Amino acid sequence: MAFIGSQETHMHVGLAGIGKMGAAIGFRLLSLGYSVTVWNRTAERAQPLVDAGAQWAQSPRALAESVDVVITLLTNEAALDDVYGSDAGLLAGSVANKVFIDMSTVRPAKPQEMAQRVQEVKAFFLECPVGGSVGPAKEGKLLGFVGGDALDLEKVRDLLHVICRRVEHVGPHGAGATMKLAVNLPLMVYWQTLGEALSLVEPLGLEPQRVIDILSDSSGGPNMLKVRGGMIAQTLNQKKSDQVTVNVATMRKDMQAMLDQGHATHKSLPLTALALQQFESAAQSGLDAKDCSELLVWWLSQGSRA
Repeated sequence: MAFIGSQETHMHVGLAGIGKMGAAIGFRLLSLGYSVTVWNRTAERAQPLVDAGAQWAQSPRALAESVDVVITLLTNEAALDDVYGSDAGLLAGSVANKVFIDMSTVRPAKPQEMAQRVQEVKAFFLECPVGGSVGPAKEGKLLGFVGGDALDLEKVRDLLHVICRRVEHVGPHGAGATMKLAVNLPLMVYWQTLGEALSLVEPLGLEPQRVIDILSDSSGGPNMLKVRGGMIAQTLNQKKSDQVTVNVATMRKDMQAMLDQGHATHKSLPLTALALQQFESAAQSGLDAKDCSELLVWWLSQGSRA
């Protein structure tokens, strides 16, 4: 098994979970000469990667048995249980000494549980949830928050560095998930504060793109607003798009995980709780599958009424 040095690109990488991020990472690895095998519950989503040179695995078990390292990017904890633990799951076959890297966003207790399951089959487990969106993923510019054994990280550090511009080993299993929740928390709350800010200036009748430009150029404008400002302005102009970067359901899931972790560690997160209440109201209005930018339209039309 080739993990380091000039043989790095001979490592055979498996990807399970081909959503937008999984696809972006897959194309990145293929462009650098890695052998890549993919599996996804919906095979059509993986077809572009197969067309680009990736191999297709008929099951998670077949995927794990055919590669050196498996990267999983799955929707939620139930998907992790199924993809790793089912009769045809990643851990069902002969996987001793292989490395499993989970990049899903989950509660910190889940990587601790997954590590134990993987270790029982004599394999290695790291969590590495990532910060960043599809654009940085295509360019290898994500932020990786690794939880697990430092020696296990050394086996795949070079691989992670072609996916991430910065790889931070933040502690044992569960630490990566904790850091990812902390990184996401200000952004989640910001969506609510942005909606409230827009409601204040709405009576001015300014063009949305102009408002977003002003806000993004201010001291209160986060990097997200600079990157996604054009899409936000388009949404505010009621020019609907089918593009979904992060849906409201995913945001609600992550915020609930933040609150759960806060409760588990006896920390109060009042702003997160209040923002989640608003997002749940938006979801009840039919926005759960919509892009998070739709939250702003909903807030201006319904949520901001006193």
